[in-house]
Amino acid sequence: MRMRLSGKVAIITGSGRGLGKEAALLFAEQGARVVVCDINEESASEVAAAIEAKGGEAMALRVDVTDPASVQALADAVMAKFGQIDVLVNNAGITADAQLVKMTDDQWDRVISVNLKGVYLCTKTIAPLMIARGYGRIVNTSSVVGVYGNFGQTNYAATKAGIIGMTKVWAKELGRKGITVNAVAPGYTMTEMMSTVPEKVLTTIREKTPLGRLAEPRDIAYAYLYLASDEAAFVNGATLQVDGGLVL
Repeated sequence: MRMRLSGKVAIITGSGRGLGKEAALLFAEQGARVVVCDINEESASEVAAAIEAKGGEAMALRVDVTDPASVQALADAVMAKFGQIDVLVNNAGITADAQLVKMTDDQWDRVISVNLKGVYLCTKTIAPLMIARGYGRIVNTSSVVGVYGNFGQTNYAATKAGIIGMTKVWAKELGRKGITVNAVAPGYTMTEMMSTVPEKVLTTIREKTPLGRLAEPRDIAYAYLYLASDEAAFVNGATLQVDGGLVL
């Protein structure tokens, strides 16, 4: 059986841990040559090594998605090694939570810079390379918080709602170039980012979720995989909620 990403080169930002790491491992299992990029170079290298240990092909790069020069260096390095970029998963993101009246300008600026500007810079830099080949799959990581809001996350919700808006614009602009652009809006997922959430809150979320649990990273990674594959060739501008029915 042919693997779903055979022959494809996939860049996944923020793939040194969490959802990005799981996506990198899954994409490699499905035949992709994976570019593992993260602000933490050591973490990126560990994930790339794990892929290669299983017979896959990967390269690790330290990338600051808020820095245009760093993003351009990413694109240049991938093109020099592989000569093509088929898939971009804009997964890198951070949180800096606070209620509106207590939020600092630094908390606002940091989250906007990574979660929103970073997606803009990566897509703006890599989309022309996809246009030149007439093919591309761009997957942006939003959140159910960007659709429904969440207490104490003004900055995070703003970025994740903004990603949905950019996804729709780019789907219109790039679709005629052979490139699909879609978003995934995960629900609460058991990653390192959830480690600071009190168990009482996690229990409440589980109870409110019809499936009775939080997502595992691979639940989200499979959504990335679908949208990155040729099976989703006619899916464009969509936001796929993967939340176990939490927001019904």
